[in-house]
Amino acid sequence: MSAHSFFQKILTTGDSNLQSHCLEIFSEQYQHNSLYQNYCQALKIAPTQVKNLSNIPFLPIEFFKTQEIQTGQFEPEIIFTSSGTTGLSTSRHYVKSLAQYESSFLKSFELMYGNPSDWVVLGLLPSYLERKGSSLIYMVEKLIALSQHQDSGFFLYDHEQLKKVLVRNEESGQKCLLIGVTFALLDFAEKTDLPLKHTIIMETGGMKGRGEELTRDEVSQILKKAFHVSSVHSEYGMTELLSQAYSTENGLFKCPPWMKVLVRDTSDPLNVTETGSGALNIIDLANTDSIAFIATQDLGVVYPDGSFEVRGRIDHSDIRGCNLLIS
Repeated sequence: MSAHSFFQKILTTGDSNLQSHCLEIFSEQYQHNSLYQNYCQALKIAPTQVKNLSNIPFLPIEFFKTQEIQTGQFEPEIIFTSSGTTGLSTSRHYVKSLAQYESSFLKSFELMYGNPSDWVVLGLLPSYLERKGSSLIYMVEKLIALSQHQDSGFFLYDHEQLKKVLVRNEESGQKCLLIGVTFALLDFAEKTDLPLKHTIIMETGGMKGRGEELTRDEVSQILKKAFHVSSVHSEYGMTELLSQAYSTENGLFKCPPWMKVLVRDTSDPLNVTETGSGALNIIDLANTDSIAFIATQDLGVVYPDGSFEVRGRIDHSDIRGCNLLIS
């Protein structure tokens, strides 16, 4: 069975045998991704040595900035790029199939929030709209289209219009999802005192050097006060992944069945465990055409039930535009 078939099986049936699928996909990517094979060989790790998830070599995320990471040979349907920071290189994710990305993010959204048609979807993502190649914009555009609601759409800096839309849907009892980059949500909150009973606020992270860096808890308190809500949701995603994890409260993220987060020792990158504190390694089985096993620069905690928190970044690592705030 191919890597694509494994992903589709998990996507449609929720197959719980994740380790078996991961080992099969590891074998396929080792064979057909020359960069990954060279990396494994440099570590002196052969496929016969990989017996469980902790044995799998995780490719450092920095390779997305300098290499074309592909499993097999193909012309990408799209190349997603990170927002980056001035003077720093950006990541490039060569995506063979947009249908694969859509299958992943739509199923994940449905598992957490139901059918997009049940929602008015409002995007407050000015920094992402102002550039090309954002996987986040592609996802939100699709959710807006599938919501099929006349009020769904993007808002750049028109806070007055956004407020009017929210008020109108609050009065009618229509569920709304306001998904925004953190600095834009804070700007909106600074000018708004609007009780929201039928709206979920979801921050995607990212201050991009705009103002004082705040912890996630500080951001959450500001937004909860401005909008009179009990919790603020968060999305954990990045250019290098085709899947997302979501937090509905307290910064505790949950993964879809085809995604898993592990922990590596910051002083010994090959020491990987399924729970505990350290740097975060991510398995994303939607990444069948790039690399499914990525060592990120995020620090966090993974709990026995598979949920995780993000606690910050490894020192001296580049800060991604979509980076989550330090908790």
